[in-house]
Amino acid sequence: MELQRNFVNGHFIQPAGQDRIAVFNPSDETLVGEVWAATDEQAREAVQAACTAQKKWAALTSIQRGEHLRALADALEARAEAIGQALAAESGKSLADASNEARYAAQITRYHAEWARRIEGEIIPSDSPDEKLFLHREAIGVVACLIPFNYPVYTLLRKVAPALIAGNSVVVRPSNNTPLSALEIARAVQQAGLPAGVVNILVMDHATAATVCTHPAVGMITLTGSVGAGRTVLDYCKANIAKPSLELGGKTPAIIEADADLEQAASAIIASKTTHCGQLCTAVERVYVHESVHERFLALLKEKIAAVQFADRRQHPDAMGPLVNARSRDAIHSLVQRAVAAGAVLESGGVLPPGPGYFYPPTLLSGCRQDMEIVQEEIFGPVLPVLKYRDIDEALAMANDHQFGLSSVLYTENYRTAMKVAAAIEAGELYVNRTPADPYQGYHAGWKRSGLGGDDGKHGMLEFTQTRLVVMPF
Repeated sequence: MELQRNFVNGHFIQPAGQDRIAVFNPSDETLVGEVWAATDEQAREAVQAACTAQKKWAALTSIQRGEHLRALADALEARAEAIGQALAAESGKSLADASNEARYAAQITRYHAEWARRIEGEIIPSDSPDEKLFLHREAIGVVACLIPFNYPVYTLLRKVAPALIAGNSVVVRPSNNTPLSALEIARAVQQAGLPAGVVNILVMDHATAATVCTHPAVGMITLTGSVGAGRTVLDYCKANIAKPSLELGGKTPAIIEADADLEQAASAIIASKTTHCGQLCTAVERVYVHESVHERFLALLKEKIAAVQFADRRQHPDAMGPLVNARSRDAIHSLVQRAVAAGAVLESGGVLPPGPGYFYPPTLLSGCRQDMEIVQEEIFGPVLPVLKYRDIDEALAMANDHQFGLSSVLYTENYRTAMKVAAAIEAGELYVNRTPADPYQGYHAGWKRSGLGGDDGKHGMLEFTQTRLVVMPF
């Protein structure tokens, strides 16, 4: 098994230390790869390479940068199977899902290339009759991109593409659970012929990540991760007053009104909860059901969750795959056990299966209360707590009585109810009669502890810019 090397300044560099990061397939716990861990010195070299390259990159016209992004999208599509094979091996996804994630990453790269002719400034009237105020959008410089394990290919380009079109360079730290696909993306960067140093990808431990993030040349840190990781990044930002952009925890509430299409809602919610074993920031995490349809809806959820099978997706691509590691599975199982001890009713699942792999059965809990830990804390796994409510005002109060505010879901056929919830829900997103899907032309931004800043669309791209005011006499 070839040891993988890090990507700095346009090429894969020779290892400088002795530490390695092992990568395991979570379906059977077998070793699927090893990567040389970047040293502090290599991390500093990567930031310096990015800093040097950024000056020339920003000096290109935005349409030239857009052409480079289109070349990168072409390379991602050409290498989709190779990227998918690496991602499937390290994540437990099916090869089809993993390869499609690479193709979707190419799509968002092309989308951001389209901003080449659309990044706008402003002309603002002055108080003086003989001058004008010009507001320019400029690149920040070097951006540190910290990538999660759950959708590591898509999220990497979700951050890198808008950073590049705005004129920045990047140093990427992929998750140590899923670094192999990131290094395959590095090969796509080479194939696309991007200027050396504009994109650097290094696998590293937390201490070396701190070296990157606190380097004086880093002007922005963007993270998708936990609230705890977000607090750490805010500490990093203090060193040089770097700009943070954080997508953190989520606890998506789904409100099911009495007039909802219950069959449609139940199918969509179970799919949301079991896709990639529930390891999705916007997956439905708590369900509030009107008391008049609670028993019917609970029966539908129970029927549909029982039909979901879990297995190694290499042999069973339509099954639900594993959690990322043993620590995650143990934490989720403990959370379920504490919920049952606190009075929740275990309708299905909730047991540790025998055999290798980090599998956990899809689990349904009824009789939950708003103050329960399982309702208040992010699960990030295939566990669904269900609560009942009397009217929409109570449902809104419970949905909003929470530390997180990333996404939300409402099922109803009543226009007035939909408008009321849209005006009052305390979340960055509301999906009516569907579950979250993060359209990349929208804006994915969390409220409360779910984050600062955001991704996607015009506003996500503008996160990677800073403004300059020019007062011009004439």
